[in-house]
Amino acid sequence: MDQIKPLVLTSPSGGQVVVETPVVLAPMAGVTNAAFRTLCREQGAGLYVCEMITSRGLVAGDRKTDAMLTFFDSETIRSVQTYGTDPQVLARAVDMLCTRYRADHVDLNFGCPVPKVTRKGGGGVLPWKLDLFGAIVDSAVRAADRHRVPVTVKLRIGLDEDHETYLDAGRIAEQAGAAAICLHARTVEQAYSGHAHWDAIARLVEEVDVPVLGNGDIWEPADALAMISRTGCAGVEVGRGCLGRPWLFRDLAAALHGQPVRTVPNLGEVAATVRRHGELLALQMGEKHGLTDLRKHMSWYFKGFPVGGELRHGLGLVDSFESLDALLATVVDKAGAECPYPERELGRPRGRQGSPRHKVVMPYGWLDDRCGLQLDLADAEVAVSGG
Repeated sequence: MDQIKPLVLTSPSGGQVVVETPVVLAPMAGVTNAAFRTLCREQGAGLYVCEMITSRGLVAGDRKTDAMLTFFDSETIRSVQTYGTDPQVLARAVDMLCTRYRADHVDLNFGCPVPKVTRKGGGGVLPWKLDLFGAIVDSAVRAADRHRVPVTVKLRIGLDEDHETYLDAGRIAEQAGAAAICLHARTVEQAYSGHAHWDAIARLVEEVDVPVLGNGDIWEPADALAMISRTGCAGVEVGRGCLGRPWLFRDLAAALHGQPVRTVPNLGEVAATVRRHGELLALQMGEKHGLTDLRKHMSWYFKGFPVGGELRHGLGLVDSFESLDALLATVVDKAGAECPYPERELGRPRGRQGSPRHKVVMPYGWLDDRCGLQLDLADAEVAVSGG
């Protein structure tokens, strides 16, 4: 494989964000806060995206949305994903992201498969309405470009295998001035189940001239290399594969630069990473709230290790460094700091998977035509961010 080039995101007026290593931490609700982004950046992530916020939440001054837009000084590139269904509201939100929150990069999410969103015409079904999709991307690009900030777009293949949208949407996004397109190579119907269809990434690469990032089924460095080789994409975006494994980014960065590095930490090293994660969360939101947030990560960090049910239960209830340190010490003492990483967990799906949707839930008559500018989709976008 040829030497991987930096990912260059360019706004229409020439503003640029250069990502030296084209490995992106995908935004994940409740996960990619400032603490987790810092862990991944320290390990080698080239771009690390804040969890998604809604444009209405931001414009309405929602306090939860504002709290989610917390950045550490060490984040030299401030990257935010937002979502909106109204071009005017989204433009106001993007302007706020660039001014008040000093975002360097804005990503637009058109990939959510959650029924409560799609049944109202939002998320992954919105690109079916090509005129509305184009107006939304255009308004965001124009608003961001006033600050020379590049905008990227994240898509799915389509609603289902009979209603693909990604090629049309990719062309429209490029024409509107999007700096890059990320394709999660699954349909809305698939949600997070089954296998990603990497061939679709290759087709999009052929269709547009802007950089294309591939997303889906990147569990190990070899997967990233295989995706780039098979599709010609400019880089990869990684979500569930790094849950409980922020060091995956070290291996991905090394692999893309031709270095044979593979990190397989022992139990003691995993425990140290958990402690570091807790420290960063406490720095962001205080000890009690930070360690409460850490609880969700415990099952991912210790997946496959001989920890035992009682200790796992305790780790899922931590709310202080005193309890965390005691439990981590017990875990390490019981199994031994040198306890090897469970190799059977490598290369396997992590996080949510579930089953395909029996059908994609969408508004009545949604498939009748490709026009949607006349529609009011406010109900598809609540004023509270965070899922």
